[in-house]
Amino acid sequence: MKKLHLLFFFCLITSLSANAQKTDRNKFITDSLDAYINRALTNWRIPGAAVCIVKDGKIVLMKGYGIKELGLPNKVDANTLFMIGSNTKAFTATALAMLQADKKLSLDERVTKYIPEFKLENHAAGEQAIVKDLLCHRLGFRTFQGDFTFYNSNLARHEIIEKLGKMKATYPFRTTWGYTNAAFLTAGEIIPRVTGKQWETYLKENIFSPLGMSNTLALTTELPKATNRTVPHTLVDGRLTALPYGTLDGLAPAASISSSVNDMSKWVMALLENGKVGNKQVIPAAAIAATRQPQDVVGNVNHLNGDSGFQLYGLGWFLQDYCGKRLVMHDGGVTGYVSSVTFVPSEKLGIVILTNTDANALYEALRWDILDAYLGNKNYHYNDVYLANNKQATAQMQNVDKLKRDTTLMNLRTDLSIGKYTGKYYNDLYGNMTIERGEEGNQLEARFEHHPKMYAKMLPLGGNRFQVTFSDPTFGKAVFPFTVREGKVTGIRVKVADFVEKDAYDFKKVD
Repeated sequence: MKKLHLLFFFCLITSLSANAQKTDRNKFITDSLDAYINRALTNWRIPGAAVCIVKDGKIVLMKGYGIKELGLPNKVDANTLFMIGSNTKAFTATALAMLQADKKLSLDERVTKYIPEFKLENHAAGEQAIVKDLLCHRLGFRTFQGDFTFYNSNLARHEIIEKLGKMKATYPFRTTWGYTNAAFLTAGEIIPRVTGKQWETYLKENIFSPLGMSNTLALTTELPKATNRTVPHTLVDGRLTALPYGTLDGLAPAASISSSVNDMSKWVMALLENGKVGNKQVIPAAAIAATRQPQDVVGNVNHLNGDSGFQLYGLGWFLQDYCGKRLVMHDGGVTGYVSSVTFVPSEKLGIVILTNTDANALYEALRWDILDAYLGNKNYHYNDVYLANNKQATAQMQNVDKLKRDTTLMNLRTDLSIGKYTGKYYNDLYGNMTIERGEEGNQLEARFEHHPKMYAKMLPLGGNRFQVTFSDPTFGKAVFPFTVREGKVTGIRVKVADFVEKDAYDFKKVD
């Protein structure tokens, strides 16, 4: 009998302890989250952010933090617009899944049925590719492949689809996952082929308006005209700097939407309710289920709590487990912005985080810290770990930049006279680039056909190598080596920031 009482007492204490831990963690949301976010904005040097948490059909938190633009007092509120980057992809995939539910198209049909001119360099792959292949990144390209050509460029959508057909795939068709923005653009262009309405019009009429997302904008050209909007920022040589808005309407179905946490809360709640708003079925449940069906394996994922497993991709959504719960999620990053949208369908939990600088990982760390609070997990302090890792990586990068800067100040001689490097260059995918003499004697400037507002300042590192700084900070810094044969320049290798594209481009000099 005493053993039974002791067992009951032990179970009671264990239960109370577990409940106390869960209660204490839940207090993070009600009592500590504001302080956490405000402190994080300072530590990450983020001008402004907006956060929304939805639980069991109700808004738990919907709030703006910080300011819209560095140096100005205008505060972020729940209706302030941020670019959401690749969180656009879920809207595109959902729109196409809605058209399938309405029997206007099939996601398993070949792309060429809807876009006859669609081609891939691998001719057989181009003929066999179905709409799902475009929406789950399995055409065979490397992640971000081609984006230097497409991102912030003056290319029209049909020109991007044409150039996509010239890209040489890295992997065999459907064997390896590789994030391909131009593929999502191609998928979005199926919408006007079957509805007669442009992608942006279809989204406004069939998703934004029915959900009450009245402030959400489909195109980047619309954002500067909005009154309640943030300004994008990044860190340039350690200084927080405002940036011009990205021009992404050529890639619109992949990256161009701007929204607020108020509007995004309506999107999140509708998706958590399988497309219902009240008693009205705005998005067919079958369409939502189609986007969450796993299509490809992205790779392994490991968390601070020791959880590990596979990350999968559906249609416009990443899918993974966390502490035994299935997550539906996506991040978005474009010029001066990063964001995240996360669902735990079984818990009726949704999280939206928007920030107006692309130089932070708060959007990711905050997601995990909020999830730990709701799932009753031990607090693993994701933000603290991410900050420490960022500090270390930033210090390493600054040392490398200093070394290169110091080298350019040595005014090292180039192998050839500076004028030998000037001229016209050509890459089969990108097109034309021109290198001219800069303002100073040993300086060069590169200008790019499809980025007419951008140039790259080139300073010699000795030999045939130049330290390069792009006028658009999003494209970063790099080293461009020239190819020289028998005393004659024959080409140059061009590299932009990994944020845009990880691959280098080989340009040939045009005589």
